[in-house]
Amino acid sequence: MTALEDATEHQLRARSALTSALREGPSHAYLFIGPAGSGKSASVRAFAAEILANGSPDPESTRRRAMLDPSPHPDLVWLRPVGMSHAVAEVRERLIRPAPLKPFEGARRVFVVESAEALNEESQNAMLKTLEEPPPHAHLILIASEEQAILPTVASRCQLIGFEAVPEGSIASRLGPSVAPDKALAAARLARGDLGRARLLAGPRGDGIRASVENMMTGVLEDELAGSPWLDVLAAATSSGDAAAERVETELAAESEEGVKRTKKETEDAVSRARRRARTGVLDLALSVAASWARDWAAAVAGADEVLFNPDRADILREQARGMRIGAARDAVVLIADTRRRLNLNVSEELALEALCFRMTRLFNPA
Repeated sequence: MTALEDATEHQLRARSALTSALREGPSHAYLFIGPAGSGKSASVRAFAAEILANGSPDPESTRRRAMLDPSPHPDLVWLRPVGMSHAVAEVRERLIRPAPLKPFEGARRVFVVESAEALNEESQNAMLKTLEEPPPHAHLILIASEEQAILPTVASRCQLIGFEAVPEGSIASRLGPSVAPDKALAAARLARGDLGRARLLAGPRGDGIRASVENMMTGVLEDELAGSPWLDVLAAATSSGDAAAERVETELAAESEEGVKRTKKETEDAVSRARRRARTGVLDLALSVAASWARDWAAAVAGADEVLFNPDRADILREQARGMRIGAARDAVVLIADTRRRLNLNVSEELALEALCFRMTRLFNPA
C-alpha cells in the first residue's frame, strides 16, 4: 500500500480524485476540506510527495524527504499558523514571493497552507493573483475544516477534495493495542470522527480532561458544588494553553536563530494567540465530553447501553441515571450547547461554567 493509499484508507472519493490527478496531471490549486482529524494533512503530505517525485532525478529520495514532518525537501513549503492565525507577512514571504521561482531539485514546487481557515481576508486576497496566474511548476494546497471561512474567490479557484469523518471503528483500531477496547471505543465516540482528538482522549491528558468532566457532572447531579468542580475543567484547559505557549516560544526562538526577525510585540502576540487557541480548544472539548455524559444519562435511562459515548464508564452512568427523568438529561445537553456557543462571544469562562453547573443542578435537584 502506498503512502497515499494508506492516508486515504477511509476516504475513497478523495483517494479516487487524487489518484486521477496524479495520473492525468495535478491541478495548480486544491482545497482539502473536511472535519478535523479526518486525515487531510496526511493525505496532503502523501499527495505532495508524489507531485514532487514526478520529474525528480531521485523519486524515492524525494518521497522519503517529503513525507517527513517537518520536511527538509526544499521544494515543499508547509505553512502552519503561529498562534491562532497566519500572518500576512509570512504568507507573502514564504508563498507568494517564492512561488514564481524555479524548483531547487525537480520539476515542481508545492506550497501547503495548513488550517487555511486561519487566513484572514487580507492574506486570502493577497493569494488571489498567485491562484489566478499560477506559475506552471507551482501547486498550492489549502487545508481547512471550515469551508465557510474560505473566501468564495479563493475556493472557486481551487479543486475541491472532500473528506468525511473517520468511522469510529477505524479510529478505535488506530489507537493501538495498549489502549483497552472499551476506552478506545469511548475515545473514538467522544472524538466524533477526529483521530487527533481520539488520541488525546486515549492518553494521560485525555484521562485528566475526562476525569475533571466526570467530577463536574457528578457534582451537578448530587448538588455538591461547594468545591467548585468546574475549576478542574478550567485548570485542564489552562495547562494545555501554557504548554502550547511554551511550544510556540521555542519555535519562534529557533526561527530567530535562523534569521527570521519579529518585533517583541509580534512574538508576544503569537504566544498569546497560541495559549488562547489551545485553552479554548480543550475547554470546548471538555464541554463536548460533558454533553456526551448527559446524553449517556438519557441513554442509560432508556436502556440503550449500546449507544453510550462512554462505554468504559457504563456502570457509573447506569447508577447515576437510576430514577432520573430522561427530559432532565436532554435539557442538560441543551444547556451545555448554549454555554459552548456563549464562550465564542468572549464571556468569562469561569462565570459561564459556574452558571452552567448551577443551572444543570436545578434540573436534577428541583426545589
